[in-house]
Amino acid sequence: MLKQRKKSMAAVGRFFIPLLLLSVTACGQQSGAPANSEPQAPAATTPAPAQEDKKLTIGISQFVEHPALDAAREGFISQMAKNGFEADKQVVFDHKSAQASMDTAISIAQKFEADKVDLILAIATPTAQAAVQTSKDIPIVFTAVTDPVEAGLVAAMDKPGANVTGTSDMNPVEEQLKLIKEINPNAASVGIIYSSGEVNSKVQVDAAKAVADKVGLTIQEAAVSSATEVKQAAESMIGKVDAFYIPTDNLVVSSIAAVLSVAEDQKIPVIAGEENSVKSGAIATYGIDYTKLGEQTADMAAKILKGEAKPGDMAVETQAEMKLVINKKAAEKMGVTLPQSMLDRAGEVVEQ
Repeated sequence: MLKQRKKSMAAVGRFFIPLLLLSVTACGQQSGAPANSEPQAPAATTPAPAQEDKKLTIGISQFVEHPALDAAREGFISQMAKNGFEADKQVVFDHKSAQASMDTAISIAQKFEADKVDLILAIATPTAQAAVQTSKDIPIVFTAVTDPVEAGLVAAMDKPGANVTGTSDMNPVEEQLKLIKEINPNAASVGIIYSSGEVNSKVQVDAAKAVADKVGLTIQEAAVSSATEVKQAAESMIGKVDAFYIPTDNLVVSSIAAVLSVAEDQKIPVIAGEENSVKSGAIATYGIDYTKLGEQTADMAAKILKGEAKPGDMAVETQAEMKLVINKKAAEKMGVTLPQSMLDRAGEVVEQ
């Protein structure tokens, strides 16, 4: 019985060993090709889907929401699309509002720094200051900043240096104050309400003081630290001023309705530093278009993202074109009859 089993095992071994050798030999050949055949081209395979290009991220930090700053943001986003950076296609816009809080502006800047966004758009002086203090490598472009040198954002207007550049909204203060005298030649004093915490506002107040004698006006100031103080500041000037001048102050502009209610009740004309305030109810301004300013800023940002320029080498830009904007309905509410000569040269007349 044992001999019979040994014979069977030997037979199996004789069959299995050649089969094993054949299998090992086949493993060194192209699959399915006979031995000694010419190498075959690799079989065609279905290519893996192309990986979608990574979207860039632009962090937008806006100090507060009001028509002028909103217009600058919308102009920026619209023009970026024309430059090949369309929202949710080539780029993601991460928009955040500081709600007029410097602490919040700093938190937003710190988040953008941690997220390593590709570029920061800072709208208004406080958010620009927060971004510059926080980010030293991420490109920063600002807009709606009155005096970037005074605010400590850039070394010089023509050569900003570091990772920062942008557009200034410095308005023609002298020309705007002259509108008061054109509306009321007998006007002798103008009240300016501004935020004590905004460098850009102090710059405009100083500019008004510098030309006041030339224009034939005296300046009455009222500094505020919160939106709740704006109406009280306006009321404190009743009987002391012949007109109000509202500079491009983010806190006051966001609360302009409080000033307008006093002005309409007391028949005191309001001249503004920018056109969106006129559309909100001020009588007139001679100034810039914030939508166009945002577009101008986008052209600068696009050059940076395309590698065509470095922020520190790009001069801070201003808007050359100014226009006279008049609100006829506001004039009626404040008891003002607008001179025909003023209406004739207006670039835009608002009828609401």
